[in-house]
Amino acid sequence: MTDNQPAQTFVLIPGAWLGAWSWQPVARLLTERGYPVLALTLPGLSYNGSPARLGLADAVDYVVSEVERRDLDNVILTCHSWGGYPATGAAHRLANRVAKVIYFSAVVPARGRSTADESPAEYGEAIRQAIAASPDATVPLDPDLLKGVLMPGDPAPVQELVDQLLLPQPGGYLTGSLDLPPVTELGLDAAYVLCADDIALGRPGAEFAARLGLDPLLIPGNHMTMLTQPAIVADALLSVL
Repeated sequence: MTDNQPAQTFVLIPGAWLGAWSWQPVARLLTERGYPVLALTLPGLSYNGSPARLGLADAVDYVVSEVERRDLDNVILTCHSWGGYPATGAAHRLANRVAKVIYFSAVVPARGRSTADESPAEYGEAIRQAIAASPDATVPLDPDLLKGVLMPGDPAPVQELVDQLLLPQPGGYLTGSLDLPPVTELGLDAAYVLCADDIALGRPGAEFAARLGLDPLLIPGNHMTMLTQPAIVADALLSVL
């Protein structure tokens, strides 16, 4: 970024069960390097609103409204994990404001397929059963999945802290789909950054990157590396600009 270039703003979208807090270590580093940052917590994933009856369209609407309300341009729309869904939906509506979409160990949605559809059959069914059993149609994250799939090998105190920060995911976020092509077919620039030891995605990360017509940039770490090794993630995001 040079003095005569307009500032690029990172808009950071979290994955399922997470809020803006999951991006804060990376956001601090990006800010220190001169980039404005907006880290979002999507509706239903904080303590100031109900998660009941929320659908994927609500998450997309929120991202769009926050970018438009702040009149942001030259946006680097950056998403983690399930956050690929609202990021993709928002990118189509904000195309004239988006400079690049970066998928960080994220789902690149296939047209008409939800998170439940993209997951292995047993997990997809578990999502639907959890929604049906929940009074507010949410899906909690099993602590064993956090420790063994999202954060394998990380120190137990860190795993336990993250477990206390998670909130149940609105079920409609996981069963909703987009009737949209990949952002690259819209003509938007995109990149895919993949954690080499990530076993939490429903499909191989390279397969999601291929939906964009890209090869992934591999970096060390597991699905939650933005919390445990934020410098690696920040360097990777800046390297693909």
